[in-house]
Amino acid sequence: MEFQNLIESRRSVRKYADKEVTREQVEEIIRAAQEAPSWKNQQTSKYYCVLSKEKREEIRTTCFPSFNEQRSLNAALIVTAYEKNNVGFDDNGQPINELGNGWGCYDLGLQNMIFMLKAKELGLDTLVMGIRDGQKLRAALNIPENEEIGAVLALGYADEEPKKPRRRELSDIAKIF
Repeated sequence: MEFQNLIESRRSVRKYADKEVTREQVEEIIRAAQEAPSWKNQQTSKYYCVLSKEKREEIRTTCFPSFNEQRSLNAALIVTAYEKNNVGFDDNGQPINELGNGWGCYDLGLQNMIFMLKAKELGLDTLVMGIRDGQKLRAALNIPENEEIGAVLALGYADEEPKKPRRRELSDIAKIF
């Protein structure tokens, strides 16, 4: 698929068909996501992949508000995280600049975008869910305290065709000097 077409065809999907995502597909997507740049090549992003129906149901019903529980029905769930206090800090543990752990989140976002584009290239769709119970996710998936949970990505086969949302004018978002 041509890159511009790939970018323009990727949409947030909120309804998934009852069709399983395979471990091999997830591994291929994560391998692509690993190619994203990261602060000093630290590569602190982590993926907790929930593929079994039973575990997905547990996560959906105990860790999500009702709207995200419904939106992620039939989707694999990929909990994304990054190591805290690693990137963006000097050897003494002091933040390099005002962003501090924001750099870990930034690196994770870069990887997640490649994750979503690769998924689309493979015929899969995604939804980024930021509203979730992080403590319950941490407990259910044994995510260590030194990792910050970023988001949950629903991953699956679309059972809807979302409309392309309006984008702001370039002049509203870019100042070119």
